[in-house]
Amino acid sequence: ECDKSSNDRLEEHEIEEFCTLLMKRPELEELFHRYSGQDCVLSAKELGAFLQDQGEDADLAHAHTIIQTYELSEKAKQHNRMMLDGFMMYLLSAAGDILNQEHTDVYQDMSQPLCHYFISTSHNTYLTDNQIGGASSTEAYIRAFMEGCRCVELDCWEGSNGEPVIYHGHTLTSKILFRDVIEIIRDYAFKHSSYPVILSLENHCGLEQQVTMVQHMKAILGDMLLTQMLDGQVPKELPSPEQLKGKILVKGKKLPDLVCDPENMSFLSDNNEEEEEEEEEERVLRKDRRRSSHLLQEIRPLQAKDTAQISQELSDLVVYCQAVPFQSLEHALRSKQACQMSSFSERKARKLIKESGNGLVRYNTRQLSRIYPLGLKMNSSNYNPQEMWNAGCQLVALNFQTPGCEMDLNHGRFLVNGRCGYVLKPSFLRSRQTSFDPESGRGPGHRATLLLVKVITAQQLPKLNNKKSSIVDPFVRVEIHGVRADCSSKQTEYKLNNGFNPRWEETLSFQLWVPELALVRFVVEDYDTTSCNDFVGQFTLPFTSLREGYRHIHLCSRDGAALAPATLFVHIKSKKM
Repeated sequence: ECDKSSNDRLEEHEIEEFCTLLMKRPELEELFHRYSGQDCVLSAKELGAFLQDQGEDADLAHAHTIIQTYELSEKAKQHNRMMLDGFMMYLLSAAGDILNQEHTDVYQDMSQPLCHYFISTSHNTYLTDNQIGGASSTEAYIRAFMEGCRCVELDCWEGSNGEPVIYHGHTLTSKILFRDVIEIIRDYAFKHSSYPVILSLENHCGLEQQVTMVQHMKAILGDMLLTQMLDGQVPKELPSPEQLKGKILVKGKKLPDLVCDPENMSFLSDNNEEEEEEEEEERVLRKDRRRSSHLLQEIRPLQAKDTAQISQELSDLVVYCQAVPFQSLEHALRSKQACQMSSFSERKARKLIKESGNGLVRYNTRQLSRIYPLGLKMNSSNYNPQEMWNAGCQLVALNFQTPGCEMDLNHGRFLVNGRCGYVLKPSFLRSRQTSFDPESGRGPGHRATLLLVKVITAQQLPKLNNKKSSIVDPFVRVEIHGVRADCSSKQTEYKLNNGFNPRWEETLSFQLWVPELALVRFVVEDYDTTSCNDFVGQFTLPFTSLREGYRHIHLCSRDGAALAPATLFVHIKSKKM
């Protein structure tokens, strides 16, 4: 169309015309003309009217600032006017993003106890692939930290030459040195976030190599490693992320007071419930593996383990995150030991939520709880983290190496508050007298909120790798993830063969009872009549960080990377019913 000279190439003004057509946005032109009138130029006053409809600061000074920042024409700037190109630049910038930009910095109160926050947590952090034969790598720790993760897992096993190793025991996963991982933690733990890091130690080492672990942590981490209570006193509540800035905490078993023999070692008679449950899963898993003879030939003999034995040196490093067996909610609520915490498999957590949801919520107002995926998942798939957050669980551990909806939700949950890895829980999940029930969503006394999402257009959606010769037939699905009553999913019609500028103009409505917990996930898929629809892109964010008005959504790929320049253009409106 632009090759006016018909010589099979674009030259000079033809290139300019090509770029103009490429950037053409009819829906933005219509919106611009709705406010600019017949002269096709926005005055500061007209821009102010648009900002008011957006629910933003509409005074003239703010309108002038926007014009001076985004208008491309120097002449228009001099007269405080905005042309169509400047208006498009503004709407495509961070100022026109669906995410509240005030939430991209740390904006929440960081002086509350650790248990009052959702904390970004990784399971089997060392793995880059599945938990049966995948590679272990220190790079996986770097990636987790750069994504804002604040609790990483170290599965520690006996290694050769007296050096402990990290890998997924009794499997074909490769091994990495414990010392190398600690060096990576020293170098990367606080590059992205200054708030505390928790090392979740799963200890399968004998006493001698436990001492080696302690020596490495002290020598490599130095003052970053927290080795004693902040004020020397056993606290009634946990310290805050602000108080623990720049500190690394160890989570593990601790010897009871006054129970240490002359050789600085003791035998703990009570096994951690997490280990017992994982051992049961391991037995089933090993039974399954025996059916695969090619795997059996390579699996080394099971290592003898004496994890019930804890050296005094390792015990002394456990300060605020003491792992204890979970007996019952009644016992835990009665004991009120702020520094004690328990781990639950996803199955155990679901059972507790179903049977004693409010009790688990109240437990989580005082103490930390960690949830982890069932060990039977050979492909390292994840569970739905939202149901755990609904109950106030803080350390909801996911396999960061496994992309999918569950990790999208995790990215969305920790997208805000400066991506620092800590997000303050809603007030009804922090009050010890809370009556909130995570199953029904009842308790906080909410009125319903109506959310209206008008899906207008999409821009420059990518072709799919497995369908390079085919143009996508896109549709948009909007999902609400929250308490059970709020969970919902609605979608537009699909547009045939148009990934360039599909237009829907469809409004999807949702009713939310607990918006403080809700995540909104926008998904674009390629419609397929003969097989499953293919994923194109997505973006997830908390409902409380959603901005109203005309907004762009910058899509992400399956692994969370930016899919620039692919965007959705939507209009958002919410109101109490």
